[in-house]
Amino acid sequence: MKVTRIRALRGPNLWSRHTAIEAVVACEGDENAISRLPGFEARLRALFPTIGELHPMVLGQPMAVAHVLENAAVALQAQAGCAVNFGHTSPTVEDGVYQVVFQYSEEAVGRRAIELAEQLIAAAQADTAFDAAAAITELRDLDESERLGPSTGSIVDAAVARGIPYRRLTSGSLVQFGWGSRQRRIQAAEVDSTSGVAESIAQDKELTKQLLNAAGVPVPLGRPVADAQDGWAAAMEIGLPVVVKPQDGNQGKGVTVNITTQEQLTAAYDSACAYGEVMVEKFLPGFDFRLLVVGDRLVAAARRDPPHVIGDGSATVRQLIDAVNLDPRRGEGHATSLTKIRLDDIAIGRLEAQGLTPDSVPSRGQRVVLRNNANLSTGGTATDVTDTVHPEVAARAVDAAQMVGLHICGVDMVCENVLRPLEEQHGGVVEVNAAPGLRMHISPSFGRGRAVGEAVMDTLFAHGDDGRIPVVAVTGTNGKTTTARLINHLLSSSGLRTGMTNTDGVYVDGRQTDSGDCSGPKSARNVLMHPDVDAAVFEVARGGVLREGLGFDRCQVAVVTNIGSGDHLGLNYITTVEDLAVLKRVIVRNVAPDGYAVLNAADVNVAAMAAGCPGHVIFFTADRQHPVMATHRAQGKRTVYVDQDTLVAAEGSWRERIALRDVPITRGGTIGFQVDNVMAAVAAAWAVGLDWDTIRSGLASFLNDAAGVPGRFNVMDYRGATVIADYGHNTDAMRALVSAVDTMPANKRSVVISGAGDRRDSDIRDQTAILGQAFDDVILYQDAAQRGRADGEVMALLRQGLQGAARTRYIDEIRGEFVAIDTALARLQPGDLSLILVDQVEEALAHLAQRIAAG
Repeated sequence: MKVTRIRALRGPNLWSRHTAIEAVVACEGDENAISRLPGFEARLRALFPTIGELHPMVLGQPMAVAHVLENAAVALQAQAGCAVNFGHTSPTVEDGVYQVVFQYSEEAVGRRAIELAEQLIAAAQADTAFDAAAAITELRDLDESERLGPSTGSIVDAAVARGIPYRRLTSGSLVQFGWGSRQRRIQAAEVDSTSGVAESIAQDKELTKQLLNAAGVPVPLGRPVADAQDGWAAAMEIGLPVVVKPQDGNQGKGVTVNITTQEQLTAAYDSACAYGEVMVEKFLPGFDFRLLVVGDRLVAAARRDPPHVIGDGSATVRQLIDAVNLDPRRGEGHATSLTKIRLDDIAIGRLEAQGLTPDSVPSRGQRVVLRNNANLSTGGTATDVTDTVHPEVAARAVDAAQMVGLHICGVDMVCENVLRPLEEQHGGVVEVNAAPGLRMHISPSFGRGRAVGEAVMDTLFAHGDDGRIPVVAVTGTNGKTTTARLINHLLSSSGLRTGMTNTDGVYVDGRQTDSGDCSGPKSARNVLMHPDVDAAVFEVARGGVLREGLGFDRCQVAVVTNIGSGDHLGLNYITTVEDLAVLKRVIVRNVAPDGYAVLNAADVNVAAMAAGCPGHVIFFTADRQHPVMATHRAQGKRTVYVDQDTLVAAEGSWRERIALRDVPITRGGTIGFQVDNVMAAVAAAWAVGLDWDTIRSGLASFLNDAAGVPGRFNVMDYRGATVIADYGHNTDAMRALVSAVDTMPANKRSVVISGAGDRRDSDIRDQTAILGQAFDDVILYQDAAQRGRADGEVMALLRQGLQGAARTRYIDEIRGEFVAIDTALARLQPGDLSLILVDQVEEALAHLAQRIAAG
């Protein structure tokens, strides 16, 4: 078995809506049927008993080793705690070659899982060792390091539950929710609307106390100190006992409480000064409480207890700590609900204060405290007390958060309990925290967890707001670029700031921000990140979907123009028109439930996609009597068609009419493929909810020139002759172009064409076979990029297609696109027509513009 290619599908894809790893796997000989590998399954199960059930037959075919690879990759991740369950293995047209697909929750984990699965299979084949426990532990550790921590994860989970899209912007905890102009961002438990000034105030504990005191929030007395001696003087001023802590600190680092002697204070100062300026304040007796304020309300509260163990009369402190750390909820860092207790210098110092060492044996029931602070990050525990918080205590917490300016705030209080107001029990607020940890509230050590993630999302997005902007995805064999540009123009005409991606580049609010072929998922994601985008239109090409999946989880509108036979068939195991339709329908299968698929009713493969659409369907085609259209219309559903010289949008008994003479791109309705593009665009605009006056004015103002739709039937005048530049590059496009040119009068017709080397021989020949029926002269040119073909090979195939041409009398072969263009222009006479099929669109159009301007 050999894995020849691995891809990460990061969005909805050909196989599923899950993120997935796709691998191409070659199996040789008996590997294509594991039943012919003696003892293989028994050895496999001995090495990895939890691999699960292996079916002897898959889709009527013997089970290959490739299927085992899929099962093992899924099972290894599942055993490591990853929420995965999808896998699929499909044979390709190549004998013994399979496409293996399986779900991942973290890409790095999925990639490592397939490597470990390969090692497992190799060990089972060779009857060698494989440490399954170590592999699972490795994947679990990798998953813990890669996935979002519990605080950020709880907010993301709340967003997913509400249907709000999210994207992780870094490997850390910076996350975007929503799209475009409706997006919001968080960094851990901190929202984008919180100012840097508020963060700075929260970092400065002395300033925070001054502000809280001014707001009437009880705080302990204290002040910054210059050294240990000044600290003792401050303690004498305040009155013992005191607390020593860094003025700018977090997670309880450098904090020492309940200091009663000068020696203790000196040691505490030395510990705190490592983190910056030190302050001394009055020690408040009682328990440590964390109150979580989100927006203008208290959403959770917990009592925090310092890390401790309870003696049993026989085990040492060290052994007791080891036993507590066996709790599966305890891990390293912040990824788990609790953190392991560390027996470090601070813990040893705290033991010494109690007259103990790590090897002491506490008596039964003796409580041994291992730190002064109760932070979970140092091994403390939390008990939920939300339901017992007195309204006045909650009000003081909200006052503290709002005085500092924090939208999500962890307010630390010290008091005997939260059942009575702070003033009655001499309690106070000792600290406020920006970006507070949420795990003590999500999964407390004792008591029930609180829905803090939901509370955060409620402050970011109002009820019913999913943070989405309208997204229109356009795919097909021909017409998708023109259709996408026209939809974008209609949306812009309505006043929306649009983001558009296509094979020419990326455009935001009319400005080009990237060039080249940008019809893939990366460009789509970039547009959805842009804060100035109110609606997005994405041309979706086959290559991007195969490489990485879609760049969005779902769309409001999916447009499929047509499915043709000349669109790169034979590449990446897409060998038939039916295969291509399955790939193109990915956008239809990911339409929002309240969205629409806009489908060409005259194309049987496109029309069949309606069955897989989760939302509604608008069919379009010029023939209103087409059976698909007639059935859909009879059901009272939306259709778009042509009635003589008028475009009609129909739903039930309602009709909206647009005269094609008012749509310049159609040349009065004579250019059939442009009429199809207009119908698709009108249906998409209707699905988004644009008003009909806007649609009409947008259609009237859309010009089919080189600036508006470069390389898409751009008609120009040159010395009294007609020149048409187009990027058509497959047989369906040739037929459409011939049909359009036939409507245009001309004395003599010529065409300039090359061929893409990455097409099948038959596809290259068929293009000129079609053109040879409609043009008098054919100029063949060879471009610089032959895409794997030998020199002259494409030209020979193009010439073969012209053999027996009914109309063509003159064939010329030229090396170089611009030379071919110049040759065609030089031969034109007034009243002639020349169709120039450009390869380098931008450069060729610029060359044409220069020649035409020169006359």
